[in-house]
Formats: sequence, C-alpha cells, structure tokens
Amino acid sequence: MTMQQIYLAIPLLPLFAAVIIGLFGKQLPRAAAHVVTILGVGASFALSLYVLNDAMTSAPYNGTVYSWLKSGNFTFEIGFLIDRLSAMMMVVVTFVSLMVHIYTIGYMHEDKGYARFFSYISLFTFSMLMLVMSNNFMQLFFGWEAVGLVSYLLIGFWYTRPTAIYANLKAFLVNRVGDFGFLLGIGLVLFHFGSLDYAAVFSVAPQMADVQINLIGNAQWSLMTVTCILLFIGAMGKSAQVPLHVWLPDSMEGPTPISALIHAATMVTAGIFMVARMSPLFELSSTALSFVMIIGSITALFMGFLGIIQNDIKRVVAYSTLSQLGYMTVALGASAYSVAIFHLMTHAFFKALLFLGAGSVIMGMHHDQDIRNMGNLKKYMPVTWITSLIGSLALIGTPFLSGFYSKDSIIEAAKASTITGSGFAYFAVLAGVFVTAFYSFRMYFLVFHGTEKWRVVKHDAHHDDDHDHHHGLSPTDDPHEPGWVIKLPLILLAIPSLAIGYFAIEPMLYGSFFKGIIFVDSAAHPAMHELTHEWHEVMHNAAGMALHSLMSLPLLLAASGVVVAWFFYMKRPDIPASIQTRFSTINKILENKYGFDSFNERVFAAGSVFIGNKLWQIGDVKIIDGAMVNGTANLIGKLSGVVRKLQTGLIYHYAFAMIIGVFLMLTFFNKV
Repeated sequence: MTMQQIYLAIPLLPLFAAVIIGLFGKQLPRAAAHVVTILGVGASFALSLYVLNDAMTSAPYNGTVYSWLKSGNFTFEIGFLIDRLSAMMMVVVTFVSLMVHIYTIGYMHEDKGYARFFSYISLFTFSMLMLVMSNNFMQLFFGWEAVGLVSYLLIGFWYTRPTAIYANLKAFLVNRVGDFGFLLGIGLVLFHFGSLDYAAVFSVAPQMADVQINLIGNAQWSLMTVTCILLFIGAMGKSAQVPLHVWLPDSMEGPTPISALIHAATMVTAGIFMVARMSPLFELSSTALSFVMIIGSITALFMGFLGIIQNDIKRVVAYSTLSQLGYMTVALGASAYSVAIFHLMTHAFFKALLFLGAGSVIMGMHHDQDIRNMGNLKKYMPVTWITSLIGSLALIGTPFLSGFYSKDSIIEAAKASTITGSGFAYFAVLAGVFVTAFYSFRMYFLVFHGTEKWRVVKHDAHHDDDHDHHHGLSPTDDPHEPGWVIKLPLILLAIPSLAIGYFAIEPMLYGSFFKGIIFVDSAAHPAMHELTHEWHEVMHNAAGMALHSLMSLPLLLAASGVVVAWFFYMKRPDIPASIQTRFSTINKILENKYGFDSFNERVFAAGSVFIGNKLWQIGDVKIIDGAMVNGTANLIGKLSGVVRKLQTGLIYHYAFAMIIGVFLMLTFFNKV
C-alpha cells in the first residue's frame, strides 16, 4: 500500500465496519457486531502508529483526495493534512476508541441495542478521524458536525428514558449555538482569504493582520480578532467552555463507554485541536487570545467547584473533564499550543481510564451510581481500585505521572504569559489544583475506602426517586470485579497514564515535534520561550522537572486537597455536613450549577416557546388560516351571496336586465 492509500484506509475502515453492522447487524450473529468493528478500529490504530512513525521522519503530506464542488473561483475539496500533530491525534483517537470498543463487549453485553451501539461508536471514530486529518475548513466542518450528530445518537442511545432524550437534545442544540459562530468564522475566512485550504489561508494571514471590517454601523473591527473569536465560539460549544458547557454533564445519561469516548480523547477535545491547528491565525490577535484565556480560566475553576458537590460517580468525572478542558484552553490563550495538545493527549488516557473505571464500579454495584452508597470496594474490585487510583493521581498532577507534566506546564505557561487576563488565569489554574485534588479524592475515598455503606442502604422510595433507572445492591449482595473485557482496557489505559508524560514532554514541548506545525510569535507572546528557557537552564529533563516540583506550590496544593478530602470523608464526615448547612446559600448556588440551566430554560427555551406561540397565533392562525385561507373563502362567500340575490328565477327580472344591457351597449357604441 502507498502512504496515500494508508491515509484513506484509516478513516474508511471504521466507516465500513459501522455501515456493515448498522445495516446487517440484526441478520448477523451477535458477536459479529464487536468482531467487525474492533477489527476496523484496531486496523486503523495499527496504521495510525505506522503513520506517526513515518511522520517523525517524513515531510508533512498535504493532498487532495477529490474535488467535491467548484463554484465560481472557489473549490471545495476533501483532502488530508498528515503531519505530526494530526498523526498523534489519530493514534490517540483510535487507541482510546479501541479500548472503548473492547470494554463495550462487557458493559453492553445484555443490551438489546448491542449491534446498534457498536455501529455508532465506530461511526464516531470515522467522524473524528475525518476532523483531525482534514486539510481544509470544509472537511473540518464536516467532521465537526458528524461527531455532533453521532454524539446525539449516543447520548440518547437509551431513547426510552425521558432524561436521555432531554440530554441529547440539549447537547445538540447547545452545540448548534457554537457551530453557528464557527460557520460564521469559516464564512469570513472564505470571503476575505479566498480559500478554505489551511496552507493557502495561513500563507496570506500575515497580510490580513491589520485589515479592518465593518460589522455594525461605521465601527471598525479587526478581521483577525472577529474571525478568531467566531472560530473559538465553535470550540466553546464542542469543548464545553462557559457558557456553552451545560450539555456535557447531562450527557452522562448515555452509556458509560460513550462517556469515555466523548469526554476523553475525542469530541470535547476537537475544539482544542482546532485552535492549535489555527495558531497562525490566533497569533495575529492578542485580543482573541485574551478572550480564549479568560473563558478557559473561568471554566477551569468554576466547573471544578461543581465537582465537589456531585454524588453521581459519572458526574464527578464529567465536571473534572470540564475543568481540565478549561486548563487546555488557558494554555491556548497563553500561546502555549503545544502544551494544550500535550495535556489533551495525557488527559485522554487518564480520563478514559477514570470513566471506564467508574463504569466498572457501576457494574459492580449493580448500576447504583451514588458514591454515598459505596465504600471499601478495593476489597472486592482490586483491578478497578488500582487503575482508578492511577487515574486519580495522574489527574491531580502527581510527580512522574503523565498528568503532572502537562498540568504543571499549563500553570507555568499561565504564569509566564503577559496578555490581558493572564493574572486571573494563573490564579484560576493554581486554585483549581486544590479543587481538583479535593473532589477527585473525595470520590476515591468514598468509593474504595471507608465503611461498606451498600450493606446497610435500603433502596426505599427516597432512593428510588434518586435512581429512577438503577436498582443497586441489596444488603446481601457483594460487589464484583467484572470480566477481562472490562479489566484489560483499564490496565492498557493505566500504562500511558503512568508513563507517557515522562517520555513525551521533551520532544513535544521543547523539541522539534511541532516545529513548522504550530506557530508562536515569541516576541508578542513569550510564555513558551520562557518555559523553554527554564527547561534548559533549570530542569534539564523530565526527572529534573519532577524533582524540582517537590517544593512547588502546585504540589503543596494538590497534597493539601488529598489530605483535606481524607480528613473530611474518612475521619470527620460531620464537617462537610456542617459546612453544607452553614453555607447553604453557596451550596444552593452550586446545586443550581450557577443558574445557567434555569437561565437558559427561562430565557432561551421559554423565549423560543413564546415566539413560536406568537408566530403560530398571529402568523398561522390569524394571517394564513384567518386572512388568506378562510378570508378568501369568506370573501367569495360574501360575493356569491350578493350575486345570488340577482338570480331571482323571475322572467320579467331577466327581461328587464336584458333591456338595461341593450341600452348600455347602444349608449357605449353611439359614443364611440
């Protein structure tokens, strides 16, 4: 096979698998669903590894597969840009997807929609690959919308549940808001740059740096600032940044494997990848970068606070994802694009591990998701316990683990940044370290340590209200470790969660891995220059960075978070209850998720319903039905009523009318 054929095979193999199982899954044996899709995604993963290895030594490939449409001077094409950035993303996406496929065999083995689920997740993998491999905005938008569509199908997979239907509709609509901004940004690129091809756009971008455009009245706006902010609004939807974050926690209604797939390496990181890919544009607008950084810092800190009060095991991990996406966005705002991508990669492994570990716990607890009903599960689920501990330690930034290298680099980048908002961003990511450690180990201690609360939990009406679709353990049941199809993905994800940061930090951040791919104006945005200088002068290598951190503030904050969580929930559980009572107003604000959902429902949803009702009452009922349809009928009825009076049936009336008619004709002709 030529390299071009390999590039084409990587996204097409999952697509063909999805089509085969989607169309013929009911006719084929049940096992065919996972065999066909795992073979497709596994082959894509193997080929992606080969492509990454080739990309390390070869020049980037930028080629067109075929021209889809030509309109005037514009050509819309399907094409691939294969460089080290896209190759790395391909490996991460296919590896996490492969782990999720294997895990799904165990998690969904009793589900009626077994084949349908495998078809969806394979189609999701194809969509994500098309997104990261694209060499132009049109194909990027295709992949962007395709992952949105398939995520809608996956979140609402259990379509008989009203909560699942509400969640997938919410995700779809909120993402449409972001995508509208994204589409406007792409439209500005096409109109002003004359092309949608990345290389063509990036080559002329410096010439457009000072171009001003009129949007409202006579006010002048920077083209680059408006374009970049609009593109980032798309990322705010996909990567769940405030205020377009509201869909992500609710998407937990889908099966756990798609929680890992959507929230770990794939859909939610699409926005981070897109901004990094667009670095030649974003570097031309410090205003846009400030906007990115402020949004990211708000998300990183305030979404972390919400994780503290969650009791659903999947929602704790979901709010953790929101917070970590905020960290990545802060790095983008600091022009540390390579750091954002590095954290994207490390986060993909340990967050997929945490989600799949949560799914293992849910299975062991007979589908009870409330962490208050758990305890001491390490005795019964040792593999899930140790892998979840590794994921939690990586998440909080424990030295030598993968999350430490990427997370600490983000904190240092925020500290070194000089753009507007960097001071608040540094505070937010620093405070977020304590918050992350606290809520992560609150969950860990409540689930795996302490007393076995599930032995005394009686699932009365109160608990049934909390868990309308979960049965939970009876007091005589013991939790159980699931089979190897569950444990194997956990172990395989734990390995990169432990080690990949140590080996990857130097080439990805301070080597030539992203050379010529990510562009940074070091004079205007010196954060990466400062980090590189510190690395060479102070830290020297990954081990030096870990040792240097032992006396640092982030490590102290992380350790404090773990200790406070242990003290509060293992030794003095009365303290959190007392704090919750004393600060009931703050607790209520957090429980209401800062009011974003209620605001959206009261303003946007209720406003849309109000406008729809008025359009129906005035436009449909009064104008169309009342005036146009019924009005026309009434007018004809009235006219016919008048005309009907002339039809009397009396012959002398008709004779009189004939005489009048003859008289009028003679008068007319005489005048003529």
